[in-house]
Amino acid sequence: MIELLVVIAIIAILAALLLPALWKAKEEGKSVNCRSNLKQLQLCWQMYADDYGGTFVPNDYIYNFGGSNSGYMSQTSWCAGNARTDTTTAGIQGGLLYPYDRSPAIYHCPSDVSTIQDANGNVLPQLRTRSYNMSQSVNGYPLLVDPESATPVDTYQPCFAKSSQITNPPPSQLFVFIDENEGTLQDDQFGYPMPNDGYFGTWWDMPSNRHNQGANLSFADGHVEHWHWAVPKIDTLPPNSVGQAVQSSPQSEWPDYLRVGNAMRIKLVDGQPD
Repeated sequence: MIELLVVIAIIAILAALLLPALWKAKEEGKSVNCRSNLKQLQLCWQMYADDYGGTFVPNDYIYNFGGSNSGYMSQTSWCAGNARTDTTTAGIQGGLLYPYDRSPAIYHCPSDVSTIQDANGNVLPQLRTRSYNMSQSVNGYPLLVDPESATPVDTYQPCFAKSSQITNPPPSQLFVFIDENEGTLQDDQFGYPMPNDGYFGTWWDMPSNRHNQGANLSFADGHVEHWHWAVPKIDTLPPNSVGQAVQSSPQSEWPDYLRVGNAMRIKLVDGQPD
């Protein structure tokens, strides 16, 4: 009996040592599949630009947070729909990138286990159809006039519309698609406040934390990277919060926050344009 207990204890210790490693290995496999999805979406993005003289696919389906005008503004875009509530892939299939790869599955990260919600915010068992967003800096509806400020979006978030415009950051450092946090993902744009915006220092859209405290991103030159975060990316807002920024911690979040910003419209040094 004593020998049996010793054997059981040894097995338990080995299991405790091996299970975390096995979980990490399994998650790495899912992360590889996620990067493959982003690579395919990036190819679709590039093929669209090739077909339209270097002009990037519109990135226009956005949420307007302005008072009585609040709501989703459905425009022709790479993808439409609300990732939180869509029960079908109609928004994906109606997007301008869908003809280049007719597989809705590439829009969903295999590690994303978040589910949809109904109109009242009740959580439903069905998995979401989309996990990725496109940087607002790549043709993100730059000429839209905000009804509240009466100024174009480009005033606060300059946008690259053509490949020839990408200078800072260069294509190898400008991300296009990102694996977004399920707590902030709604429309098809990954927004980020500019230094001249009062919200600078907060997350409008937060990167994913699914892949061993990291997220995957694709870049304008076609390559894909995995980024590990200095601190976990956890959405602290109540469920279904719309029109609010996710507060970042100035000390712990700042390196990750600036890293994402540097991979968008401008390179920032200590929060200021380089």
